[in-house]
Amino acid sequence: ALASPLLAGHSRQLLRELGVAEPLIDLALTLTDTADLDRLVAGAPLLSQDVLYGLAAGMSPDEVRAEITATVASTDQIDLEDFGAALARTTVTTIDDALQKVLEDGDFQAWKVFLHPTQARLVDRDYNGPARVSGGPGTGKTIVALHRIHHLVRQLKPGRDKPILLTTFTKNLTADLRARLTDLIGDPDLLARVEIAHIDELAYKVVSENSLSGRVKRRVDDRTALAELRTVLAELGHQGSWEPEFLIEEWEQVILGQSVATRTAYFQTRRAGRGRPLTRPERAAIWKILDEFTARLDKKDIETWGQAADRAARYEMERAARIQGRQAYKDQVGGRDLIHRDAEASLSDLKYRYKHIVVDEAQDLRAAHWKMLRAMVAPGDNDMFIAGDTHQRVYDNHVSLGSLGINVRGRSARLSLSYRTTKEILARALTVMSGETYDDLDDGTDTLSGYRSVLHGPAPELSGYTTWEEELDGFASTLRAWRDELATDENGAARDFRGLIAVAVPDRDKVSQVIYHLATKAGLGYAQLTSDGPRGDGEIHVGTMPRFKGLEYQRLVIVGASDRLVPRMDSIDRYRTEDPTRYRRELRKARSMLFVAATRARDALTITWHGDPSPFLAEPASGGPMDADE
Repeated sequence: ALASPLLAGHSRQLLRELGVAEPLIDLALTLTDTADLDRLVAGAPLLSQDVLYGLAAGMSPDEVRAEITATVASTDQIDLEDFGAALARTTVTTIDDALQKVLEDGDFQAWKVFLHPTQARLVDRDYNGPARVSGGPGTGKTIVALHRIHHLVRQLKPGRDKPILLTTFTKNLTADLRARLTDLIGDPDLLARVEIAHIDELAYKVVSENSLSGRVKRRVDDRTALAELRTVLAELGHQGSWEPEFLIEEWEQVILGQSVATRTAYFQTRRAGRGRPLTRPERAAIWKILDEFTARLDKKDIETWGQAADRAARYEMERAARIQGRQAYKDQVGGRDLIHRDAEASLSDLKYRYKHIVVDEAQDLRAAHWKMLRAMVAPGDNDMFIAGDTHQRVYDNHVSLGSLGINVRGRSARLSLSYRTTKEILARALTVMSGETYDDLDDGTDTLSGYRSVLHGPAPELSGYTTWEEELDGFASTLRAWRDELATDENGAARDFRGLIAVAVPDRDKVSQVIYHLATKAGLGYAQLTSDGPRGDGEIHVGTMPRFKGLEYQRLVIVGASDRLVPRMDSIDRYRTEDPTRYRRELRKARSMLFVAATRARDALTITWHGDPSPFLAEPASGGPMDADE
């Protein structure tokens, strides 16, 4: 049977009345897939985009009028599709008064949980399966996810269990999400119904539950795993034959990522996106090396986080299979009273762990993580809500949700309105991504087409210095000026500005040097961003670029954005000829890290470097196909 049109039941006249541009109407009425809708509205007037996306998402015409067209209504004779004219009517936004009010209130904590009224439909809607929201930085994906939890928790029947899970990849982001959700929900009893855990913590919990007492393996980081693999390569006489980093990635992304259990299965496994092709003898050699490597880890009673995730996924999938099998038996014999005593005695094992799962920063989860999550919640209405943006992926975890049993087709929404960073910052950030393409977590291509901001502010400041020492002095001056501006309110009273200013740094060594300079020479207090959140009481947060994923600040400095530091050429230059596919992938990852850091700033952004600037900063900040106004 042919798929139904996305806009079935709506007429040409209705679309015209709602403000859809005339050339789009006939084509819009024929579309049956959201990907086709994305392509149709790319570059279309903003009102046309929002109306068509709203109708396709299931909004009624009255809801579209109330939530979309009414919010841009004006008593003036102004073309609502002329966004430039709209911006000229106000210094902050033309979407609605709510955004203006929360900005004027000056409460940044309230800002961090502010939901744009036009996104309420994504929060309150009932979905008949997994749903996904995507969009560029600042479009409110995380806020939508948090408000989604608030909506779901209020629908729960009274109890003391925790049927809702909120999870993400980065540990320090989990701490920030917990703080935001606390501010949003307020009621401790409702908050207690939500389990908040970063994804590896969740996997460890599953592994621990399924291990004998005292037999949980110690997990090690990538550097430790690489050291063990180098030892194995030396013992087998393979130094120089294989890059240990390549082998670790092959193991994590292909063997663990696809749960490859045997050498024969590995010979037949697809290696999409891995770049360098492998012959059968090469696969045999790799399997032997990695088999010896895993045996060494096992002998030392240690495992990587990837191994733990893989084991947790298998345990949860086995549990889900038992639940489904016993439910099928229950249905077959006609009721609970006829279930065998042994099944009756273990009814607690028949329950899925969660009723609802919400995932933030979804682009960074491993395939094993997704398998585990899929098995933790019964398939059905409102089971999974997923927020992510592949343009912000800073780890090499590429997945296809559909192939992992998570079908979001027809239940996906793409946000394009950034109301959390200014147009000027957005324009600069978009140039970093120029020329790159990204997947959509489901075998398609994602795009930032139509991504725009409604906030205005100062243009980002870009400053180059001759030496690193000069750069340290330069950005410290900027921080002191910001401190002086934010330390008092309009009445001259002292103001707490902790967590409003941040410094993003390319690597750990530079973090230590920045902290030392702030503490000993600049006279500025700091708090270092760690895996557990900010450590220290200082006003200015300092951390590596990946630590800033999902966070927001009023003002931010990116330091050390120099050539060969961003990207780190001493680590990836050798791949230029040895493995061009991996070289491009590493460049893309470095772009994403800089993009993430730049879009953490709401009001003001400064980028500094010493020597030559990063090649990602070479493009002009306006014009071209990625300009923020388009």
